[in-house]
Amino acid sequence: MLPQWLDRLPLGRLRPPRPQVAVLRLAGVIAAMGAWRGGLNIASLAAPIERAFALKPLAAVALAINSPGGAPTQSALIATRIRSLAEEKGVPVIAFVEDLAASGGYWLAAAADEIYASETSIVGSIGVISASFDFHEMIARLGIRRRLYTAGERKSLLDPFLEENPADVARLKAVQGELHEAFKAHVRARRAGKLKAGEEVLFSGEFWTGKRALELGLVDGLGDLRGTLRQRFGEKVRLRPIGGGRGWLRLRLGRSLESFPAQDGWAPELLAALEARSLWARFGL
Repeated sequence: MLPQWLDRLPLGRLRPPRPQVAVLRLAGVIAAMGAWRGGLNIASLAAPIERAFALKPLAAVALAINSPGGAPTQSALIATRIRSLAEEKGVPVIAFVEDLAASGGYWLAAAADEIYASETSIVGSIGVISASFDFHEMIARLGIRRRLYTAGERKSLLDPFLEENPADVARLKAVQGELHEAFKAHVRARRAGKLKAGEEVLFSGEFWTGKRALELGLVDGLGDLRGTLRQRFGEKVRLRPIGGGRGWLRLRLGRSLESFPAQDGWAPELLAALEARSLWARFGL
């Protein structure tokens, strides 16, 4: 064993470098920039992802995932950037599900070479969802009439202040079907040879505990980030967090509620925050 004083030599260290793992936290709703504060998107994550893969020496990149999903395009862009750098640098990527990796959150997890979860984690929800409201009867009772003018007969889709149009529903379902197919193709490619159930089960939109997800082949093992990485790379592995974390309110509501009254145009952001909260609530969180 080399004496510790050798570490202080100015000409470099003779001790073999400790294995180093970059830890990239992906926590929150996945949303386009500006949709709500604190959302995960390629604009806010491009730099942290680059920093994670730039560390040297680098044994692996760990993804700490806690997300109910959100925008499919942002999910795909983030996952593609992670895969691109992983292949360019030749670095393995290991995902760790905390409370939740559902819908777009699982899309991110599937970007990894291996996925681990806790027994009580929620995993899955491989599907596409769209939600809205129908106010047309309410505004009729109030004596309000909706006036809508478009150039292009299909410019408007499922206006919440007009009666539901079956043709609009068919258009929406067609788009959802294409998005679902893209999601399924991503999971098939990233989990090739690992899935242990039929697609009618895995791609139904259902979600499961981490223990059941292991049985279905959606994850590779049960374990937490620190314990699994210490077992893999040794007790002296260095875990290097990349980027900053978010508080509970910012994680689940998108921003601090205390700041709403002081901001101009706070109502749309409050509605967005409530929508973000509803995504977590779908999974009992």
